[in-house]
Amino acid sequence: MSVQDVLARIAQIDTAFSPPATQAPASSSFSAALGAQTDAVASTQATPAMTSTAFTPTSASGGGVQAILQAAEGEVGQTEQPPGSNDSPRIAMYRQATAGSAVGPWCAYFASWAARQGGMPLGEQGQGFGSVGAIADWAQRTGRSLPAGSRPNPGDLIVWGAEHVGIVESVDANGSIHTIEGNSSDAVSRRTYGPDGGGATSYVRLS
Repeated sequence: MSVQDVLARIAQIDTAFSPPATQAPASSSFSAALGAQTDAVASTQATPAMTSTAFTPTSASGGGVQAILQAAEGEVGQTEQPPGSNDSPRIAMYRQATAGSAVGPWCAYFASWAARQGGMPLGEQGQGFGSVGAIADWAQRTGRSLPAGSRPNPGDLIVWGAEHVGIVESVDANGSIHTIEGNSSDAVSRRTYGPDGGGATSYVRLS
């Protein structure tokens, strides 16, 4: 065997025991892909979705009188904390249905809140009112006011001068008027009056 034959044979043996040239790129490509996937997972874990815990007052887009009454009925029994403070976490929520609200007598806040829950907010811009007098004035301006002695409907507001306002829940056949009122004995309370509404000075028809 010649020297050339020996060298050729050695070259064939080296080739047989050498790894294929395509293996290294394939391994490198897999590692790169794995690294990219790991980076994507790490990025997702490092930047979780932001969630908001800020309180947003509930405001129904519709519902009418029944929604107003349902909202008011669900609040019966809510009380001031502490008594006489005109405040509590729930009363603070009622205040958010009015513009420029502050801690104080809250019967108008409650009426404004319930009306907003029914999609029938008080005020030309739906701003709500923090005083009974402002509700009565708005009702007069917009033709919603009914005089004393009128027979109210469920969902109407019942007004006593500039002192107090409630929501008419129902009216009996004999004219007795059942109400739900905020800030009545420091709570959201049910009351019953005769046909004169306990001296009511007007009613406000929202529907």
